[in-house]
Amino acid sequence: MTLVLGTPVRLEMTKWGDRPHWEFAATYLGADEHGDWIGIPVGTHMSRPGAAFDTVVAQVGLVPRGVGWVSTFHAPGWRIATYVDMTTVPGWDGTTCRTVDLDLDVVRTADGHVFVDDEDEFAEHQVRYGYPPEVIALAEESAAWVHEAVLAERAPFDGDTADRWLRRLADLLGPDAPGRAR
Repeated sequence: MTLVLGTPVRLEMTKWGDRPHWEFAATYLGADEHGDWIGIPVGTHMSRPGAAFDTVVAQVGLVPRGVGWVSTFHAPGWRIATYVDMTTVPGWDGTTCRTVDLDLDVVRTADGHVFVDDEDEFAEHQVRYGYPPEVIALAEESAAWVHEAVLAERAPFDGDTADRWLRRLADLLGPDAPGRAR
């Protein structure tokens, strides 16, 4: 299936062992050299077992090709600017993107602080759920590369790249959309 601008898509993340995790609907925005971009408008319902919320700022997600992470970039007005989940290599099945969250996250706050989160959870889950050595290596290598790229503000983590996709989402939603990203 060819995804085109405006196609409804879904992101489904599990935890290791096929345990449910975050899932939500989004809108396909397009692709560039970094991967596939999805739009997440204000009010998008995100849920996982034991937690759910509706987004309060527009976001765009990046699903890169052939690497072990997915990223979300938030419009201004939220405490997080960039949130990158280390994952198995994401894959598309029609209009659904599926991946396994491997605990480690790289976060850039709105005030520019960059850190790796959930290292304790990653260490604990390696033992509890029996992550294979190649999965551990993928998560660690991905986290190191993403952390360095976010710190160096290299594309797609440069701000400008995600801003272009946030503008595309805003244009798709129209001038009266709540929380319209500009």
